[in-house]
Amino acid sequence: MLEEPSLHIRLVDQPIDSQSLLSLAHRPDCGAVLLFLGTTRAWTDGHSTACLEYDAYRQMAIRSLEGLAQQALTRWRLGRVVIEHRLGMVPVMEASVAIVVSAAHRQAAFEAGQWLIDQLKAEVPIWKKDHTADGDSQWLHPSTSASPNSLVGE
Repeated sequence: MLEEPSLHIRLVDQPIDSQSLLSLAHRPDCGAVLLFLGTTRAWTDGHSTACLEYDAYRQMAIRSLEGLAQQALTRWRLGRVVIEHRLGMVPVMEASVAIVVSAAHRQAAFEAGQWLIDQLKAEVPIWKKDHTADGDSQWLHPSTSASPNSLVGE
């Protein structure tokens, strides 16, 4: 008998354990498990990033993430949707967000994973501050960037 679709949504204050998230998403009826990690990169628009800082109104962010995950379950035939977003300081090369989806087939997993990260970045009330290597800092939002490819942590 097949399992019902399920969700795992969390905001965390420590490094994201992608292996445990992959384990959560595995199911015997799903042949595709897709993991997306959004990490802090060292260079953005010509400046060196020391770390990113994330803050959120936790209850609102969780509700928003749960709503997106439910929409994904409705739009695609998925087994599990796992989303974790880290809050606080996130050093270079560490993950700020992880999205894992499992599905019977790869196309649904790929489409749902991309849709989830795009919607998360556009809708979820999580704020990002870029701390540069020279000691400067600036709160960022996708609408304040010159192009989608220049966003820190994408």
